[in-house]
Amino acid sequence: MAKRADHDHGKQQEEESPIIPATTLRRIERLSFHLSPLGPVSNRADPGSEIQLLNCAGKAKKIAVNKDELSRIMRGRHRDVQQKVFDYFKSRPELQTPIEISKDEHRELCYRQLVGLVREANIRPFKYVVEDPSKYFAIAEAVGSVDMSLGIKMGVQYSLWGGSVLNLGTKKHWDKYFDRIDNMEYTGCFAMTELHHGSNVQGIQTVATFDPVTDEFVIDTPNDGAIKWWIGNAAVHGKFASVFAKLMLPTHDAKGVSDMGVHAFIVPIRDLMTHETLPGVEINDCGHKVGLNGVDNGALRFRSVRIPRENLLNRFGDVSRDGKYTSSLPTISKRFGATLGELVGGRVGLAYSSNGVLKIATTIAIRYSLLRQQFGPPKQPEISIIDYQSHQHKLMPMLASTYAFHFATLHLVDKYAEMKKTHDEDLVGDVHALSAGLKAYVTSYTAKSLSICRESCGGHGYAAVNRFGSLRNDHDIFQTFEGDNTVLLQQVAIDLLKQYKEKFQGGSLAVTWNYLKESMNTYLAQPNPVTSRWEGEDHLRDPNFQLDAFRYRTSRLLQSVAARLQKHSKNLGGFGAWNRCLNHLLTLAESHIESVILERFIEAVKSCPDEGSRNALKLVCDLYALDRIWNDIGTYRNVDYVAPNKAKAIHKLTVYLSFQVRNIAKELVDAFDLPDFVIRAPIGLQTADEAYSQYTQLVGF
Repeated sequence: MAKRADHDHGKQQEEESPIIPATTLRRIERLSFHLSPLGPVSNRADPGSEIQLLNCAGKAKKIAVNKDELSRIMRGRHRDVQQKVFDYFKSRPELQTPIEISKDEHRELCYRQLVGLVREANIRPFKYVVEDPSKYFAIAEAVGSVDMSLGIKMGVQYSLWGGSVLNLGTKKHWDKYFDRIDNMEYTGCFAMTELHHGSNVQGIQTVATFDPVTDEFVIDTPNDGAIKWWIGNAAVHGKFASVFAKLMLPTHDAKGVSDMGVHAFIVPIRDLMTHETLPGVEINDCGHKVGLNGVDNGALRFRSVRIPRENLLNRFGDVSRDGKYTSSLPTISKRFGATLGELVGGRVGLAYSSNGVLKIATTIAIRYSLLRQQFGPPKQPEISIIDYQSHQHKLMPMLASTYAFHFATLHLVDKYAEMKKTHDEDLVGDVHALSAGLKAYVTSYTAKSLSICRESCGGHGYAAVNRFGSLRNDHDIFQTFEGDNTVLLQQVAIDLLKQYKEKFQGGSLAVTWNYLKESMNTYLAQPNPVTSRWEGEDHLRDPNFQLDAFRYRTSRLLQSVAARLQKHSKNLGGFGAWNRCLNHLLTLAESHIESVILERFIEAVKSCPDEGSRNALKLVCDLYALDRIWNDIGTYRNVDYVAPNKAKAIHKLTVYLSFQVRNIAKELVDAFDLPDFVIRAPIGLQTADEAYSQYTQLVGF
């Protein structure tokens, strides 16, 4: 009787349907055909059945993807050196980091891992810092995939300590230190951050006073707030430190000294033979941390430590034997800017490596969601949790973002390499702002995504053996070091405002901001009432529409915040106005970075040589773009850029694209080409049949 009642109810619905206007029915039919994985509404057996939606989702047309070809595109030209890293650690299982390890054991293991990589595997990252930065960052990504602590320790040794010698020193420093830094004989630290000063480097209080009598600099920590803090390699292994301090010269003026601004100095901190702490240097251990406990962070205090005058890293400023200061740059601010400009490699590496962490996390979560089955239609087999719309909503846009970040950070690495080769001033400024923005945006997104991945794997995501805890804890600090993310986004906003001002004064714009010059008037014009209502799939998946939408939002935000700053500065002054508009400025910076990311993704799709891979990348790119537009749909609705019907179409298409990406999700994560021993999580193994057996064995069952 129940079935008969349902049939009669359905018949009654069909008989009553003519009361709906024909135009409305056609619109529903057309939208259903374009936006539903199930085809037109009239073909559905039960449009309200969520179970049928789930069962049919897997039957949507699947793009043919050659995983090996897509992997070749993703791993790029440095696949061989990354594979060399993986092969070395696979051949040395005793060097692989165990699940449970004490702080001290982890520190010693990381040291052995790095020494082995350099001396046994003959992988020399330091030479690539100079010769081919893109290859260095590829090695860093692979090493960080093996153990994030190892990746950071390598970065401290070669990018920070070694990089400061190369980038801030001159030939005499390269000749003396390069080979010994390269072979790990001269292990070192990068001593910039102080207990009281982190992001505000110009405010650091450590001083280096020149003594003309002995031809030495005297390094002093004047108070507790000036103690160098969180210094990697300091607690155990470091023998030298690049110490950032205010260079003070004796003069005959009223103050008695002359502050020449922040400079870097090579300061020995331990005896090369005995490894004992040198006189005047006090080293303390920063102790157990939330994560990255394989890195020996320490605190340094200096009490009248004397170093030769030649230990000043003198690329941007030098002191002669008679105490005279010379520099090619006329002011403290210009010297400081040039010094920090040479150290952006750390931000480039963090953005690139953070996306490497995101690749691991999405791989584990997606493979498990394909494996794990839960619930289903009555008297039928359970379905995979990835077939639930809510699960796709969590993971598929994240997978799309991982691909988007890959191409954006790869672009940043290439620009950085070009900058190091050409030293072009415009390129220096462009890389500085882009590295700040991408580092902030990617690391923040990855940090949030790690928690989502853990939740997506339920209780098994909470097991230490499945790695989400260690990944989340180790990565969390990425949001802070090499520049706090909030501070870095403000640097992006400052640069945008500078470019905006120059646009109206007729100045030239850096390449990254070209759209502000070329199309600002278009983006700031009143939205077209016709295009604001276009809702067809072809239009919404058109990269021109997507990029225009991103850029329109950025241009509106830029124009409005410039007006607000001008208004508030009259009463509050410059600092007060900036603080009043700070949230607006951060949103502006994030919007611009999203525009840059999308632009690079679109270019990657266009230039992809393999048709199957190109189709897959286009699908993923569309999901990335439309998901971002939908997440900020209120902004577009408030200015009538998107009409209500178009907003609904964007949402439906985003859901549909998530269904489609789900169908090739396995191929997409497999294309990251991360070996099982690198993934290490048993629920994330490539062979699903082995997942539970490996899982139970690892926990001792």
